[in-house]
Amino acid sequence: MRPPGSDNKARVGGAFPTLELAATSGQQVTVPDPAGDYVHLQLRRFAGCPICNLHLRSIVSRHDEIRSHGIREVVVFHSTAAELTKFESELPFPLIADPERQLYRRLGVERGPSSLVSTRALRAAIAGEAAALRHKSPARGALGPVKPTGGRFGLPADFLIAPDGRIAALKYAQHAYDQWTVDELLDHARPVSH
Repeated sequence: MRPPGSDNKARVGGAFPTLELAATSGQQVTVPDPAGDYVHLQLRRFAGCPICNLHLRSIVSRHDEIRSHGIREVVVFHSTAAELTKFESELPFPLIADPERQLYRRLGVERGPSSLVSTRALRAAIAGEAAALRHKSPARGALGPVKPTGGRFGLPADFLIAPDGRIAALKYAQHAYDQWTVDELLDHARPVSH
């Protein structure tokens, strides 16, 4: 799904660029996956974002099921590596730091005040903060860090990339809590799974 008037956005069926990314753990991550898995490349907001934390908890709770469908998770944040290392132990997939938002711009992932102008996004921010407090997550403040790297107005995006580099499915968000659920991800992968 592409927002209206966004001709520079990627398209389903289009070629995804080959990326060599360095995870905060030091692991090298290649997209598309040379081992033959599909890659669910998530571009999230900032480290400690309560909305992202809420979403990623759903991914973590079903990570084994996602892997069993031949899908590998790779998650990018517009945060520094130092900010992301606090979350490495909580997340079983590579975290990629992109504090300059280079990958976001390259892939046409936008930002703007409209990211938080949604009842769903505001409810998710409150629920995410409550969950972070219950789990003693390293997030700080009522809505995450006071001044997050890359700002508070990032929009997420989801890309499902086939081993041959084709974009099997994608979603550009309309607001901060607009991303695939695990069930939607698995539905997108069903026709393309091996």
